[in-house]
Parts: sequence; C-alpha cells; structure tokens
Amino acid sequence: MSLKITTLIENNPDKNNILCSEHGLSLYIEINEKKILFDTGQSGEFIKNAEKLKIDLNDLNYVVLSHGHYDHSGGFRKLVNNTNKTFKLIVGNGFFYEKYKLIEGEQYKFNGNSFDEEFISQNNISLKCINQDIFNITEDVIIFSNFERKNNFEILNKKFYIKKNCEYVLDDFSDEIVLGVKHEKGLVVILGCSHVGIVNILESLTQRSGIPIYAIVGGSHLIEADELRLNNTINYLKEKNISIFRLSHCTGDRAVGKLESEFENKFVYNNTGKILELN
Repeated sequence: MSLKITTLIENNPDKNNILCSEHGLSLYIEINEKKILFDTGQSGEFIKNAEKLKIDLNDLNYVVLSHGHYDHSGGFRKLVNNTNKTFKLIVGNGFFYEKYKLIEGEQYKFNGNSFDEEFISQNNISLKCINQDIFNITEDVIIFSNFERKNNFEILNKKFYIKKNCEYVLDDFSDEIVLGVKHEKGLVVILGCSHVGIVNILESLTQRSGIPIYAIVGGSHLIEADELRLNNTINYLKEKNISIFRLSHCTGDRAVGKLESEFENKFVYNNTGKILELN
C-alpha cells in the first residue's frame, strides 16, 4: 500500500511561511489510486495551498467532513464552486444540525456549516450520511461512527450545542466520523476534532476492527483536557504502543508539550504543509 497525507491547512504556518494557515484543518489523502479530502478548513484558503503544492482537487474521489463545525466544513462551499464536483461527499448522521457555541451567559454563537442539504442537492453532489458503526469506502479505507463512551474522564464540553425546535441542546457529537486506513503495520487513524474523546474513539475502532493502531493524524481536542484527562489519555496511548503521532489543530500547546516529552521522535506536530508518507 502507498499512503500519503498532506496537511493542506492547519492553525500553524509552514516552516517557510509560504502557505496560508488558519484555525481549522484540511488533509489531502492519497491511498493507492484513491484521492480523499478530509475536512476543508474554515475559509477555503486550503484551495490556494493545494495549488501551490501542485495538488489537483478536480481529481478527488471522496470528500469526508468529520463533523459540522465551521473550522472543518467552512471551506466546502468554495471547493464546490472551484472544482468539477465529481466527488462523493461523506458525512455523519446529524451533520446538518445547526451547531452553536455558548459564549457567555445565554449568548450563543453559530458555529456550524456554511451550507445545507439544499446546497448539496442544487450542485448535484452525491451524498452519503453514515449511520453505521463501520462503513467501507474500499477494502482498505473505512469510516467509523457511533463511538462508545466508556470512560469517565472524557466528558462532553458544555460550550457546544445544537439547536432543535428553537431550543439549545448539548451537542453529543453523534455526527463525528473518523477515517481509518488499513496498513500492513496496523491502522492509520485520521481524526477531525475528537470531540467525543480520543480514547473513546480509538477504543471503539480497535474493538470493531480488531486491528492495532499504527498511526494517528489530526485533531485530538486535548486543548480542553484537565490534568486527569491528559494523563489518562497519554497512559492509554502508551499502552497501545502507537508508532506515529501527527496531532495538531485542537490538541493545544500544553498537550503538545506533554506528548512531545512522552513520545519524543514518535511525535511530530502536523502543521500546514506537513507530509506523511507510508509505504
């Protein structure tokens, strides 16, 4: 298998400061002959980066949006307006719910998608909403959903809500999906934000697939982790004997420092422009 993951955009710039960066995430994934875009950042600036990196987004087979927050789906509208739209869009069940963030008191700020299902239909885009625990794109590429919440330290963030029937309800992120790629050395796991907890996610997909985890790439949302959660997470990751860590975006400086200390050369911050190649 040939696997190449290029970080088209992330919070931090590339080392030469040539590419655009922003609070968000977008990964371009090449798996043998398949080309997958995983998330689209918040603004669509990832398209400029793709051009600079000589990546043709007209060749996409799939676009996978990990969840319905603006910093992961905000660039999708520009992608549609600037490509031939022959890709298949994959999202989780509940992706189109209106998402909000509690700012202060009873003030809620819209935090969701810049498009709806009507936009998808108007542009004749093939849409797949995942409600299965496991959905195979190909024999080696898997979408995971419906993660079990088994531990007591990864609790839902009380800042995030969805709006239903004019009421704000705590978001359980049931729409969150994760991409897994089978590699000869184990499973390569590609994360959006890990709102349901990175341990919950990894434990769920390990039990379902029966494949040990070789690498994890993307957002871990450890930015909000207290000392208990951070220590428990690191202990879990050590037990799993994961070889490659390419975390970034919502991981947070404190967690990044701890991960670098604990995993040394296994950990590389996955900023804008970084490329991971596995053969």
